[in-house]
Amino acid sequence: MAGADQEKSGPALEKKARSGKARGSENERARLADQLIAAEQEERRRISLFLHDGPVQSLSGITLMLDAALHQLSSGKLEEAMQVIESVLERQRSTIKDLRDLSFNLEPVVLRDQGFEPAVKALADDVGIANEIHIELETGFAENLAERAQVVFYQIIREAFHQAIRRGPPTRLAVALHELSDGRVELIIADNAPGERRRTSYETIDERARVLGGKVSVRAASGGGTVVRVVVPAYAAER
Repeated sequence: MAGADQEKSGPALEKKARSGKARGSENERARLADQLIAAEQEERRRISLFLHDGPVQSLSGITLMLDAALHQLSSGKLEEAMQVIESVLERQRSTIKDLRDLSFNLEPVVLRDQGFEPAVKALADDVGIANEIHIELETGFAENLAERAQVVFYQIIREAFHQAIRRGPPTRLAVALHELSDGRVELIIADNAPGERRRTSYETIDERARVLGGKVSVRAASGGGTVVRVVVPAYAAER
């Protein structure tokens, strides 16, 4: 009887263990989903604050300046009106640039129109030529990822490039994006830029990664420079 009981308890224990593992996976997925929602809400708040304190305030100022220019024109003060209008045009151009940058940050046009790999190559060409940097890319795997994941990874790569240039500039940058054995997606950006690494400098990358429930680590590279590693859970990156 004891042997029979042990034979019955073996499969039961295995079933219980599998059930517990499944519940653990579901709980982890739920936790990451909550984290994803919170990150998206924070991103919306950040954009709202930027629009309110930046372009909206600027447009309000432009309206007041145009009112003043009209009043000066009606009073025959042409020279003063011209000076105000020139200031209006300068502020308007700056506002358009801010809005264009915001639009590009939300969804780069080249990424939407051409795909991830051509977009990153175009970015690398621009950055490399402008700063005399040799840039190596290994990003073909990105074409398997969800559109939102591609946008986030592109933004992270661009921000890491800018961080390296501000610290250096470097003479070499390397980007590698691939799938880990457990299905997670790993992005590594390495540079040989000198200068001090401050964790606060990578807050923007942290914010971008949190949108996908990802984690960011930054370490010194052997021989100098910095390695930025971003790991994103499989479910957040899959199509």
